[in-house]
Amino acid sequence: MSYNTILVTKKDVVATVVINRPKKLNALNKETIQELHQAISTLNDDEDVKVIVLTGSGEKAFVAGADISEFADFSMEEGQKLAAKGQELLFDFVESMSKPVIAAVNGFALGGGLELAMACHFRVASDNAKMGLPEVSLGLIPGYGGTQRLPQLVGKGRAMEMIMTAGMISAEQAKDYGLVNHVTSQEDLLPLCYKIANKICNNSSVAISYAIKAVNAGFMNTVNGYEQEIEAFGACFGTDDFSEGTTAFLEKRKADFPGS
Repeated sequence: MSYNTILVTKKDVVATVVINRPKKLNALNKETIQELHQAISTLNDDEDVKVIVLTGSGEKAFVAGADISEFADFSMEEGQKLAAKGQELLFDFVESMSKPVIAAVNGFALGGGLELAMACHFRVASDNAKMGLPEVSLGLIPGYGGTQRLPQLVGKGRAMEMIMTAGMISAEQAKDYGLVNHVTSQEDLLPLCYKIANKICNNSSVAISYAIKAVNAGFMNTVNGYEQEIEAFGACFGTDDFSEGTTAFLEKRKADFPGS
């Protein structure tokens, strides 16, 4: 199967999926999310594939966020649908995959990019990687699981600070936080991911699929935080701050939020 925005290769029992929109710093748009879903679903059903490595093209970005131009004029209802469909098609889908998905974070992983990396089963970063959730600077909140997965990985306090400041952290800081497992050079990033993948491949695929399911179950609770996030994400689209934040971004200027 051919794709417009991603590349898929296979070597032995390890598949590599590359988000290939270098001119947009691999930003996620509807087409990319759909194609990622199709590719990863196909690989999940491929008996010859045991591990998937997910990365971005080039050396600047894993995924530098969502394509803001696609949703800058959305209503509250459209915002909710955007978050709900994205979570279902890609982010929740990746997290619940029966095969391990390793994120090779090769540069910026911001907004939806960090959310995608966090949906993977674990992360390896190049030493030039920068990570953050800048959505509040646009008058939004993370809408693809960021408010749920980030606290699970780094703790509530650090997650609150990262989300509320909209700042970026370095690869080494991300490792200290537990957000990534390893940091290495850009040239060694994929080789290290493949080395880890091959270690995984030596073990029982059936047992690993059960382990993924069991570990994920430990983070479930009676309140569906992802649904809360979808509702709040959609509500942001009805605010003046969202209009100002996205307009400022597209006009390449600093946002001047009402009342700030």
